[in-house]
Amino acid sequence: MLDVLIVGAGPNGLMLACELALAGVHPVVLERHPAPTGEPRANGLVGQVVRLLDRRGLYTRLSGDSAPPAPQPAFTFGAFPLDLTMLDENPHYVLGVPQAQLEAGLAARAAELGVEVRRGHEVVDLHQGPDAVEVVLADGTRLASRFVVGADGGRSVVRRLAGIDFPGVTNDRSVSRTATVTVPASALDPATGGLLVPGYGVVPPFLHTRTPRGLIAWAPFPGRPAILSTTEWPDVPAGDETPMSLAELRASVARVLGADVPFSASEGAGLLRRLTGGNTRIAARYRDGRVLLVGDAAHVHPAIGGPGLNLGLQDAANLGWKLAATVRGWAPAGLLDTYETERRPVAERVVMSTQAQSALIGPGDDITGLRGLFAELLRKPEVTGHIAALMSGADVAYPADPADPLAGRCAPDVVVHGDGAPVRLAELTRTARPLLLDSTGAYARVAAGWRDRVDVVTGPLEGTAATALLVRPDCFVAWSAGDAGTLRAALTGHFGGPR
Repeated sequence: MLDVLIVGAGPNGLMLACELALAGVHPVVLERHPAPTGEPRANGLVGQVVRLLDRRGLYTRLSGDSAPPAPQPAFTFGAFPLDLTMLDENPHYVLGVPQAQLEAGLAARAAELGVEVRRGHEVVDLHQGPDAVEVVLADGTRLASRFVVGADGGRSVVRRLAGIDFPGVTNDRSVSRTATVTVPASALDPATGGLLVPGYGVVPPFLHTRTPRGLIAWAPFPGRPAILSTTEWPDVPAGDETPMSLAELRASVARVLGADVPFSASEGAGLLRRLTGGNTRIAARYRDGRVLLVGDAAHVHPAIGGPGLNLGLQDAANLGWKLAATVRGWAPAGLLDTYETERRPVAERVVMSTQAQSALIGPGDDITGLRGLFAELLRKPEVTGHIAALMSGADVAYPADPADPLAGRCAPDVVVHGDGAPVRLAELTRTARPLLLDSTGAYARVAAGWRDRVDVVTGPLEGTAATALLVRPDCFVAWSAGDAGTLRAALTGHFGGPR
C-alpha cells in the first residue's frame, strides 16, 4: 500500500510531493495528461511564495539569479499602480517565470528527491475505508493508499468523488481576451516599453489600465512573446463556441481605449484565448477522512493580482510536513486538521481581495468616482502598506499564543553568525526540517529530546530581536524566545512528544 497518492502533477501537486519527500515520505503522483501540456497559464509568482522558494533552494534555479530575492518597487491593485518605495518594509516579491517553467523546475526537483510521477493515469473512482483509500484508474487499475490528495485543479475529480461540496458563485458578466502578439517598434514608448496609442496616450507595461469601458494589460516579457489582454463587461457576453481571433482582440482593444493599436500574431504557436465569466468558490471542507484537497481543488477565485500560485504553493508547504508527520507516526493529535484551520482563512482573504479588485475595475462612471477616492487613499503609506501585505500574503497570521508576537507569522530573514561564515535562514531550511535557532545555547538543551525531528543551530541572530526562534518546516514561527516551559509546549504541540 502507498503512503500518499497525489492526483495532479501541476505546480501544487509537485510542490507537495517535494515537501513530502524532504520529510521522508515518498508519494506517487498521478497525472491524466501523458506529458506536460505547456499551455500558457500563470506568467509568474507574486508574494511571499517567492521567499518560500528561496528557502527551498528553488529561487536561483528558476530565476537564474544567485542573489536572494528582493522586494519589487511597484505593483498593481485593482488597476491602480502601487508605489512600494514609500514603505519602510516592503513585503512584495515577484518571480517572473511562466507556469510551464515552474512546473518543469518542480518536476526536476521531485525527480531528484525520488518522487514517482505516473503520467497518462486518469482517476475515475475512489472508495474510502477506515485505513486506506482505493483509487480506480480509467484502465481498471486499482491503487490503495493511506492518504489521497487532490491537486487536480478547479474541476477536481478527487473533490467530486469524495463528495465534498464546492459552494460559491459563478458569473458570466465579463469577457477576457488574451493573445501573444508582435507590436511594431514605432508603437512602443522607448522610455517605459509601454504601448504608444495615438488618441489615447501610453498604456504602461505590466500594469492593468482601466477605462470606463474596460481593462487592458500589456506585458512585454523579455525573451518571450508579449501578451496583450482585455476585459470587458458587455450587455450580451460573447459565446465560447467560436474560436477567438486576433481581429476579435483588436476590436476589443479599440472599444476599451477608444483608439486602435497595431499588432500582429506572434511567431510560432501562440496564445489565443477568450474566457467568459469566472468562479469564486471554496471547498466545504479541505479534508474528508483520508482525502485532502490542495490548491485550486480547494479554492478558485479571479486571477487579478496573480495570487493563485502564492496561495496554492503555500497550501502545499503547510500540508506537507503535517501529512508526513501523520504518516510517520509522530504527529500530535489534531495536527493534520490544522491544515484547514490555518489555510482556509487565507483563502477567504484572497477571495475578498480579488472580489474587491474586480469591483474596482468595473465599468461605469460610478466606479470611476470610487476609484478617485481610492487613489487618494493609496497616497497614504499606511494604506499602501496594508494593501501590499494583503496582496503578498505577508499579513498571514496562524492561531498562536497571543503573548508571543512572532508565533504564527512567517519567519523573518534571519542570519545566524556561528563559528563559520554567516548563514541565511534560507540556507538552513532547504531540508524542510523543523529548526530551533538559539543565540544563547541554553534552549538547545531543552530541545534535546526532539533532535530526531528538530535541527538546532546556535549562534548570534541578525534580523530579529528574539534570542531564539522555533521555525516550522513551512517557515512559519512556532515559538519565539520565552522560558523553557513554553518551548517544551511548542515542541510538543507542533512536533509530538520527546523521544
